[in-house]
Amino acid sequence: MPRALASKRDGMSGAYFHKHENIIDPTVRQIYFDVHRIEGRAMNQDKAVMALAALAQDTRLSVFRLLIKAGPDGMIAGALADAMAVPPSTMSHHLAKLEQAGLVLSWRTSRLIHYAADYAGVQALLTFLMADCCQGDPRACADLLSAIVCDRVGVGACS
Repeated sequence: MPRALASKRDGMSGAYFHKHENIIDPTVRQIYFDVHRIEGRAMNQDKAVMALAALAQDTRLSVFRLLIKAGPDGMIAGALADAMAVPPSTMSHHLAKLEQAGLVLSWRTSRLIHYAADYAGVQALLTFLMADCCQGDPRACADLLSAIVCDRVGVGACS
């Protein structure tokens, strides 16, 4: 697994953002946005359009969701092609588009190419999209964002 997938502290409110799971520490009650940078990555309109365009294709969106579910270890390219029932060359094309858009990471182990969701890229995109939510007051969006986390963790986890 590449070192780029290591967890980092966000340096703001004591919240921990894990690239692997993209889960905010449940003890933190407020959610803050760093509008300009997430882990040193600048997100702008052009990059956001590129990422959203990459996801605007059925196979790529399905592959991306599969990689999100797979976690930080990701999946081997051949297994992705098999899971999606597409030829390996077609899968390679889709994965290249997702990687170019900053949504997927790849690394080679011997003859195998592994792919995983780039959680920092996903976080940067979501932060860019939500930066001006609720007139720039992240506390107003806390219910929306915590509902997303609670839905994934379980209803009782956020009460």
